[in-house]
Amino acid sequence: MRITHVVTACAAALAISVASLAQVSANDKDDKKPAPQAPALSDEYRVGPGDKLRIEVYKDPQLSQSVQVRPDGKITLPLIGDLEATGHTPIELRDTITTSFKEYVTNPTVTVIVVEALASKVYVMGEVTHPGTMELHGPTTILQALAMAGGFKEFANTKEVKVLRPGDRGAVQTIKFNYKDVLNGDAKPFLLRSGDTVVVP
Repeated sequence: MRITHVVTACAAALAISVASLAQVSANDKDDKKPAPQAPALSDEYRVGPGDKLRIEVYKDPQLSQSVQVRPDGKITLPLIGDLEATGHTPIELRDTITTSFKEYVTNPTVTVIVVEALASKVYVMGEVTHPGTMELHGPTTILQALAMAGGFKEFANTKEVKVLRPGDRGAVQTIKFNYKDVLNGDAKPFLLRSGDTVVVP
């Protein structure tokens, strides 16, 4: 009889301990907020100001145009008018043009060709050895750009690096970059885009 009471008491104590551990684990999950995700790496070319494009509309020479992306990031096409081109891949731009032409043309087949691409420009400022404008002649990560700028100065805050990325209608996206996290393998460097400004405090 006494043994039964002891076993019952132990089982109850074990159940309470398991419940407590489960509660602690649940609280830990609640406390850990998901970290903001850096932009995914992509080697796809993105259109920038000054790029020369050829827009081909199948069997419609009047709508087919050779255009140059204006400094405001837009191009102008017949029927459609102004379209935002900067920051889009040729495929994304093709899809946008195709959708816009559907109001005027039945099943349009559109091709976007980058005839001439100007070198992408980014800007690195703050606590780096050689701040200034930098030309990118291919896919370049923020880590590579910082290396080309001569690396960090002695008192640079490498945990609080920011990339200011221009968006549509004058909006600016702020992307945080922690150099220490990359060194520790907790994060990956992301690709820069033309017009990005890297700020090292």
